[in-house]
Amino acid sequence: MLQARQQQWGWLLAWCALTALGGAVLARLALTQLREDFETNARITHRLLSQRVVQHDAVMATLALLQAPRDAAGQLPEQRLSAVYPQILAVQRRDSGRAWPQGGLGDAEAQSRQRQHAVLANADLAAGRYQLVLGAEPASYALEIDLRATVPWSEWPMTPASSPVRVTLDYAGQQFVIQPGQLQGGGWRFDFRKALAADSQPFEVVAVRQVGWQALPWGQFLAWAAAVAAGLAALRTLQRQRAARRRAEELLRLGQVARLNSLGELAAGMAHELNQPLTAVLANTQAASRLLADEPPELDTARSAMTQAVEQARRAASVVARLRRVVERPELAGQVQPVLLQDAVRNALYLLEPECSRRSVRPVVEASAPLLTVLAEPVALEQIIHNLLMNALQALEQVSPAERQLTLAMTAQQGQGVLSVRDSGPGLSPELLARMFEPFFTTREAGLGLGLSLCETLAQGMGGTLSAHALPPRGAELRLSLPLAPTNPETP
Repeated sequence: MLQARQQQWGWLLAWCALTALGGAVLARLALTQLREDFETNARITHRLLSQRVVQHDAVMATLALLQAPRDAAGQLPEQRLSAVYPQILAVQRRDSGRAWPQGGLGDAEAQSRQRQHAVLANADLAAGRYQLVLGAEPASYALEIDLRATVPWSEWPMTPASSPVRVTLDYAGQQFVIQPGQLQGGGWRFDFRKALAADSQPFEVVAVRQVGWQALPWGQFLAWAAAVAAGLAALRTLQRQRAARRRAEELLRLGQVARLNSLGELAAGMAHELNQPLTAVLANTQAASRLLADEPPELDTARSAMTQAVEQARRAASVVARLRRVVERPELAGQVQPVLLQDAVRNALYLLEPECSRRSVRPVVEASAPLLTVLAEPVALEQIIHNLLMNALQALEQVSPAERQLTLAMTAQQGQGVLSVRDSGPGLSPELLARMFEPFFTTREAGLGLGLSLCETLAQGMGGTLSAHALPPRGAELRLSLPLAPTNPETP
């Protein structure tokens, strides 16, 4: 009882350990996948925003290069840029000798001329606005840009309203929220920070995601725990079966040892019992030989001696018969019972299903009657069918998979239930047919040549027959016939 309880605790601890280990692996894989998705979306976000700010630099460079004059109405052509680029709210132009209408732009222009590229001015990220200034000759330009309109929402990789990722643009302590995200405490934090690809607009893209415990794959955890429990239960069942099989084998071995001991004692007694009749046979035959050699031969006396020798020989044969009855297997005729042939075939096919799949063989079962009940010993019958099917599968290995056919047919013929196992293998030559059931005859390198011989012996012990036939143009058929049970409707 104590040992059984310890084993139960051992299995429970094994389940807990494997479940925890598998859960940790699943959690790590899930977090790795979430991180990869986060980083992929963050990189896409950075690339899209970088394209837009680089586009602003290109617009500024184009304006400085063209220096388009005012039209007939006195309007600057660049004022129409807002219709093409919605993020550009306004364009200002400072001609030579004039001042900027807005403060802060003059200093920005001076920095632009010094750095030889556009610079940022009047950044107000809280309002989502900033200006971009480029100093040029004869006129300088300033763009007022809307950050919200700068975001390419049609190409955005996330859903802003529901995405758990928070995305902002940071600059000089200011922050513009592009996507609010769903940040929460606890769990794991993913961060991404990278400056946009434009020196003129040194904003940093900052992406943050907080992964809580609820984001872990709890369904997979439960499935893994159930799978571990099922696997351990199967392993425990297998262990019990192996223990039971070892116990049965040990009992069988002990029984065989006891039987051998009994046979030793029996053999000693039989040796003593056989000695007398054999001695008498020898004496009588020698006496008859001498009597027949006399002149004239004493025929009557010799005939009497030979009669006595015959009687003693019969006595010796009776002793040997008793010995054989003890040594050989019990007669199967007294153990036969009604057995459904279809069930025996089904059980054998179930056991050999992996062998059939490995050889790409799909057995076909044909039955002329729904039920065929034969008189047989169940274990012996299944052993015969199993052996016949294995021989057929091994024969089919010698042909290509496309040519492999295995058919099992069951019919009732003249009071016999007949099972036919037909294969499309290389077939049987006349020489092979003549020796099919000889003990120790085999055509396989690793074979013992006892399978079909044993099957024939078992079939005969149940009152049946086993025969082999060649199928034209190629293939073989093994036919097992057994008496039908008296209650079977097919019995004539």
